[in-house]
Amino acid sequence: MAAVAQCVRGAVRPRLPLLSVALRTSPRLLCAATQQKNPGQNLEEDQSQSQNEQKVEPSSAEKLLAEEKAKLEEQLREVTEKYKRALADAENVRQRSQKLVEEAKLYGIQSFCKDLLEVADILEKATESVPKEEIKDENPHLKSLYEGLVMTEMQIQKVFKKHGLLRLNPVGAKFDPYEHEALFHTAAEGQEPGTIALVSKIGYKLHGRTLRPALVGVVKDA
Repeated sequence: MAAVAQCVRGAVRPRLPLLSVALRTSPRLLCAATQQKNPGQNLEEDQSQSQNEQKVEPSSAEKLLAEEKAKLEEQLREVTEKYKRALADAENVRQRSQKLVEEAKLYGIQSFCKDLLEVADILEKATESVPKEEIKDENPHLKSLYEGLVMTEMQIQKVFKKHGLLRLNPVGAKFDPYEHEALFHTAAEGQEPGTIALVSKIGYKLHGRTLRPALVGVVKDA
């Protein structure tokens, strides 16, 4: 047995120096071996890097989409607000235009009515100037003339009323600066101060708006 062991050791020892020498003299073999192992590792590294890039790229794309979405939402909000403001402005313009049209219909005859008021004043003065005691059957011409004036005055007042023009004869009423114009102040027994004692000229209102204030005398404080 001892002889066999010695033979084995003798056979192995001569080969070890040869293997070491071969490795020292052939470094290319080691590089080739390492290169045979590295391609697999490099492939795994490339795959992991590409996966990381793929993971990064979608996040950046999502960020861009989110920013674009925020911009579009802001633009939509601005457009919506402008649209609402435009609708409100259009509605205001429509209402103002409608109001102007209605006022034009109501007060478009204002100048014409002012001119007719002078005719009504003349008729009133004419009927008041006729002596009532002279209106008799013995004076048929004067009586007919007076009745014609009265009928004309009544008819013109009917026309005025039809078109919204009403008389202001405020005797005994409180003075209103929007409807009356004070010509003078006078003392009057039994009447409160600030009331109208005398109407010098009849006033008129057109659809509630004072067309011509009544010229009046106001009771003053005692």
